Amino acid sequence: MYQPLADLLRPQTLDEVYGQEHILGKGAVLRRLVDSGKVPNMVFYGPSGTGKTTVANIIAKQTNRTLYKLNATTASTADIKEIVAQLDTFMAPNGVLLYLDEIQSFNKKQQQSLLEYIENGKITLIASTTENPYFYVFNAILSRSTVFEFKQISAAAALQAVKRAVSFMEQRSGLKAAPEEGALEYIAGACGGDLRKAMNAVEVLFSAGIPQEDRLPLTLEDAKAVTQKSALRADREGDNYYDLLSALQKSIRGSDPDAACHYLARLLEAGQLQAACRRLMVIAAEDVGLAFPQIIPIVKASVDMALMLGMPEARIPLGDAAVLMATSPKSNSGHLALDAALEDVRKGLGGDFPRHLQNVHTDTYTMEREQGYLYPHDYPNHWVKQQYLPDALAGKRYYEFGPNKLEQSAKAYWDAVKK
Repeated sequence: MYQPLADLLRPQTLDEVYGQEHILGKGAVLRRLVDSGKVPNMVFYGPSGTGKTTVANIIAKQTNRTLYKLNATTASTADIKEIVAQLDTFMAPNGVLLYLDEIQSFNKKQQQSLLEYIENGKITLIASTTENPYFYVFNAILSRSTVFEFKQISAAAALQAVKRAVSFMEQRSGLKAAPEEGALEYIAGACGGDLRKAMNAVEVLFSAGIPQEDRLPLTLEDAKAVTQKSALRADREGDNYYDLLSALQKSIRGSDPDAACHYLARLLEAGQLQAACRRLMVIAAEDVGLAFPQIIPIVKASVDMALMLGMPEARIPLGDAAVLMATSPKSNSGHLALDAALEDVRKGLGGDFPRHLQNVHTDTYTMEREQGYLYPHDYPNHWVKQQYLPDALAGKRYYEFGPNKLEQSAKAYWDAVKK
């Protein structure tokens, strides 16, 4: 029976798990819990292929607990009842360790069916999810569990796993691998921190390779072919999609053109052209704003061009837009002013319009009276002092001039006019 390489090389001890030193290293909290044998209910949160299932298996083995595995995408409440029926029997003398994969797929009722048993300790729950548990796991489960985050495996740690896989395949095939320079490093980087994908890539290379006597060349070209776009995680339903958009905006806001190009490239390679265009337009108004207001039509034109061209040419105007915004002066004074005004409006502050701002053409014959509006264009510098805010908010200030050159120039002009 065929057994995937990733399963054959699954770590058997915590020391063999790659890339999770922050929770499994010597002295780390999860490591100490496992070593003590007193394992609480836990939620493992992190990307695919980072060792969540593997660690659950090791915990079951080290704590001498009967391990049951369910995948929430296919399991039902009946499956849970079947496990419960085995409690306090010879099938589970020390209680049950239930590994529930993709717990976010369970609805509230299904998750609640576990509560009684995880509270009395007959079931120790280890739930895993690739989504943020604070959004997708119900509070009743979270309050009874400890969340441990599994990080994306670094390229350096993935390279160690790739080399181990190559060594194993050499022994199994009887061939000496001859990797081209950079081939193994490419697999380690392109797997996107998913060791399962890295192992699969090594297995495919050995299966599809053409031996030369007792050697098996592993070319960089083949490595690129088998990894394809496996490093790209930008599913619109997943956290990583929103993390990418957030990273792009924060990099531009932080005036880092290199990081901006990196995250924009990841979005485009993942096929998220529309999302990238939308976010770039948001950034233009939100983060560059009044410091360089011409940026808004410039970015809009770049986006229109990109959508008309499509990929791969769309990357050209979008790259220009990202770099231009990252290197532009920044101001959020405009939207902060509006947010402050919205807050007052939502509180019900304001009241009637000042009489001189009302539309005089709506006055009926019986209501017609002097409006008292002063027409600014009739006065020097096209300005005259009069109240525009409602009486209840008279004197309230929402907008503060930003420290950039353009807004300070405007401030100096109006300070001189309104003196």
